Amino acid sequence: MKFNNPIISGFYPDPSICRVGEDFYLVTSSFEYFPGVPIFHSTDLVNWEQIGHCLTTTKQLPLIETPSSCGIYAPTIRYHDGVFYVVTTNVLDKGNFFVTATDPAGPWSDPIWFKDSQGIDPSFFFEEDGTCYLTGTSGDDEQSGIYQVEIDVKTGEYLSERKFITGGTGGAFPEGPHLYKIGDYYYLMMSEGGTEYGHMLTILRSDHPYGPFESYEKNPILTHRSKNHPIQATGHADLVQKADGSWWAVFLAIRPIGYPKKHHLGRETFLAPVTWTEDGWPVVGENGLVDLEIESEWIQAEQLKNWKERDEFDQPVRDLKWIFRRNPIEENYTLNAEEGVLSLKGSSKTLGDAAAHTFIGRRQEHFDCIVSTSLQFEPENSEEAGLTIFANENFHYEIGLRSVNGTREAFFRKTVGSLTVIENQVGYGEDTVELRITANPEWYLFEIVSPAGEVILEGTGECGLLATEVAGGFTGSVFGLYATANGFETQNQARYHWFDYKIAKKA
Repeated sequence: MKFNNPIISGFYPDPSICRVGEDFYLVTSSFEYFPGVPIFHSTDLVNWEQIGHCLTTTKQLPLIETPSSCGIYAPTIRYHDGVFYVVTTNVLDKGNFFVTATDPAGPWSDPIWFKDSQGIDPSFFFEEDGTCYLTGTSGDDEQSGIYQVEIDVKTGEYLSERKFITGGTGGAFPEGPHLYKIGDYYYLMMSEGGTEYGHMLTILRSDHPYGPFESYEKNPILTHRSKNHPIQATGHADLVQKADGSWWAVFLAIRPIGYPKKHHLGRETFLAPVTWTEDGWPVVGENGLVDLEIESEWIQAEQLKNWKERDEFDQPVRDLKWIFRRNPIEENYTLNAEEGVLSLKGSSKTLGDAAAHTFIGRRQEHFDCIVSTSLQFEPENSEEAGLTIFANENFHYEIGLRSVNGTREAFFRKTVGSLTVIENQVGYGEDTVELRITANPEWYLFEIVSPAGEVILEGTGECGLLATEVAGGFTGSVFGLYATANGFETQNQARYHWFDYKIAKKA
């Protein structure tokens, strides 16, 4: 059976996976977005459904003024003795911590913090006797490499000395370590080369969990560096074995566009088969290369294309795809399921502020898509609301309605670095509009449509200017609904009547 990569598209990086019986559970990084650490479920590795988030409260995830691309870094999910564990890092808070749950859909516990937290990318490994090792990267004042310590999973207390176990195989930034016991060996898998175009996956093994570790002579076991391949920056992987005995790796990668290459969807989650050499070393994909389409006798399920295109805001809770930038001010978001309306109350903060502005979004998951919404809004006193495609505070485009000197306008604005320009604007007498963004791999087309169906304003923006290679950071593009009073107190709410996300057919 064939399946297509990525298996989870859009900004879902640093995947980690575990199996419980016939079920697989996968988590990814979330950075400054809230709720944090989305969790997915699958029974076949190729069809994934989001079932919740691991971090859903401010106590679990304080992000009040977290800068873009800070917050939650690479989580690891493990299951032991009836309990799920997710260990991760809040890089500008107290560092490494873990949460637990008996139901992966939640609720998850309050954080258990490590007193001597250092480094990033923490991972758990459980021995059969219950001994738990915490493996992670070096702290600021430590020798660069991978460190390990035994911990108490009830309290987070260290039960041994934190030890340096390897500096990797020679690549820069050894990170994302995972320890496994497979057969007679302890395998230590990690990424090196940085999470950009030099990214690679390496493997070492030892008779003992603390080493000394032997490096595989054919490292790296996964990399697309220096290859003219549609998939790039492959790395940060986690291994899992299916009940049928086959082995698989989930990993992050990007799909850059154009020349020079740029990726704006973010780092996505991919899947590859893993085979083993006669002397017990893993091989990912075809000798370290992975394609967009893979055929495997070990995948029996058809990869379905179910897609929820429209949110009518008629359910009592928000869909799991909706996320906020930092901890939301909840009173600024009102979901009225009876009326089918999501109301946003703008704060004084804007999209350009590194603070909790009024913004609710969902990741862009396809190069070719059409996103639209119906906005009802009567702006006054510098108020505005609309639809944005957002990379970070300094790189975003938006269309919407605003009040300028007492006049209501429809507008299209670009913010690229230190430059902000209103590219198009027109006086507008109605209080209802349809806002629409049509995306292809290289361009966004922005349109504002009147209730009569007339396109009253247009604009275009390059996708590449929102890409990491230009905008920086570790996240991807997010479509968002927003409202702001631009430094003042707001008077009027923006009422969104529906939100539509369609996969566009290529010409």
